[in-house]
Amino acid sequence: MRRWFLVIGLLGMIGEVSLAQAEEVSDTPTGRRLENPEGRSLENYSQQPAQPLHDAIKQQQRRPSVAVDLKQALKPFDSPESDSMLPEVQGQQVTITDIRQRALQNNLQVRVARMDPELARQSLREEQAKFDQVIFAYAKYAEKDTPAMAGDKVIIKSDNPLLDGELAKLNTDAQKKEFWDVEAGIKIPLRTGGTVTLSAPLENRQSLGKFASDQYRSALRFSFSQPLLRNAGRDVNEASIRIAELDRDGVQLRTRLQTIRIVAMVDKAYWELYEAWAALDVRKNQFEYASQNLAMVKRRVQEGLTAAIEINRAEIGVADRMEALIIAETNLKLAHRQLQFLLNDLPDQQEKQSPWVPTSPPNLVKFEFDRAHLIRDALDSRIELLDQELKLSADLIQIDYLQNQTLPLFTLDYQYGALSGSGERFSDIGTDLFDGRYRDWSLGLKFEMPVSNEARKAKLDRAIAQRMQRLTTKTLQTLTVKREIHDALDKIDQNWQRIIAARQQVLVAGINYEAELKQFNEGLRTMTEVLETLTRLGEAQLKEIRAISDYQVSLVDVAYATGTVLGYGQISLQ
Repeated sequence: MRRWFLVIGLLGMIGEVSLAQAEEVSDTPTGRRLENPEGRSLENYSQQPAQPLHDAIKQQQRRPSVAVDLKQALKPFDSPESDSMLPEVQGQQVTITDIRQRALQNNLQVRVARMDPELARQSLREEQAKFDQVIFAYAKYAEKDTPAMAGDKVIIKSDNPLLDGELAKLNTDAQKKEFWDVEAGIKIPLRTGGTVTLSAPLENRQSLGKFASDQYRSALRFSFSQPLLRNAGRDVNEASIRIAELDRDGVQLRTRLQTIRIVAMVDKAYWELYEAWAALDVRKNQFEYASQNLAMVKRRVQEGLTAAIEINRAEIGVADRMEALIIAETNLKLAHRQLQFLLNDLPDQQEKQSPWVPTSPPNLVKFEFDRAHLIRDALDSRIELLDQELKLSADLIQIDYLQNQTLPLFTLDYQYGALSGSGERFSDIGTDLFDGRYRDWSLGLKFEMPVSNEARKAKLDRAIAQRMQRLTTKTLQTLTVKREIHDALDKIDQNWQRIIAARQQVLVAGINYEAELKQFNEGLRTMTEVLETLTRLGEAQLKEIRAISDYQVSLVDVAYATGTVLGYGQISLQ
């Protein structure tokens, strides 16, 4: 009786251990870095205060160069935070903040990626359930109606001298038997790799006929099986759970990365739409200037001040600018459609939809970034590198598991059963069950090992080779991140200088155009020369627009390369 109390107490302790769940998130340096919301802002990495564009142009004006009208040069950029180069047109006004929000809500790629963490969580639940206790039950009923049959010859061994040594033959008489068996129990998988089973069988044997009998028996059985080498220990048996946890964290990282990519793509598409609107305005102005020149030439021809050939030259200029205007309108439609595609807002009939007009002004300030600080933080927070570290951690767990699998299978098996006496009534079930009068038990060892063990060794070698490959890949990714940061910062510097140079080029081209037009009115220039200067003015304006757009895109590239897109866009994914 005391023995069974000890067994039942042991089972209670084992049950509590097996029901304990694995940690929700492993407390590792990589796991703690996963909680980084990526809310860092690029401005925090500037070594000097941000320099607005008009201050940069003032510094540029102090250098010996072409003299320009500084007041006119600064006019569109007196307040870079609020002024815009776009014309005032009718349409749906959108800010870059609105576009980001709509992208996070409507983009189909983001929606698909958001399902992956849920799938990973369910996979983790599936692995954690491997230690669930199993309740089982068994029931069987059978009948046997056998005829009389000749039996075997036997020699009787008896204390009775009259029977001892006598030859006899045992024949089986015709008889009918009925019996049923019932068994219920619980099977408990242990995190150490073993298994505990507790069951209670019950049976009935009934014989009908001349020597009828009806007997009931019961028992209480306990069995314990524990591997000692292969599959032994918590680390081995919980390896799949820890790998599933790392996979879940990796999926969350990749989901965040997909969101960041979409935000970066939407930002770039927004500035492409901004550039398309500004380019269209330039092309419209070019067409209007050419049309005004044509009207002026026709008037001067009628007055006899200009040769008639100038009309043809002016008409060619109008036709050229009409073509450029058509192309600019098409580019605007394409940029508009690309942004709508990213926002999952692509109507069937776009003609009936009002166009989107960007209202957020470009960020025309220059930063002196601390490259070393940016690279150091980027290497610590780039999602691709964090994801690779999670995979390397999973590889270590897998290697430890496969090393254990190369060991022999050496298992300890123990069984104990407390038996009751047989009774003729159902109420006799359990008689003498706990007093230890009737019992059976066994203790055994099992050994198993492949002759060559090559299959398990090959799996281990493959896992080691895969980890070495990932280490090389991480080194390559680290170099790639450094290169991307340097490239993006150089592009920022380049595009900033392009903006300043293009601003001066626009002013000089405008002055040159006015001078050429004045000389045409005085008969010193042909219309072809006037149109050439007008073309150069338009190209200079387009260069300025592209430089401003490219500068905004380069800021997005720096934010992506340094892992600060969410902070740059002031986005929280919590």
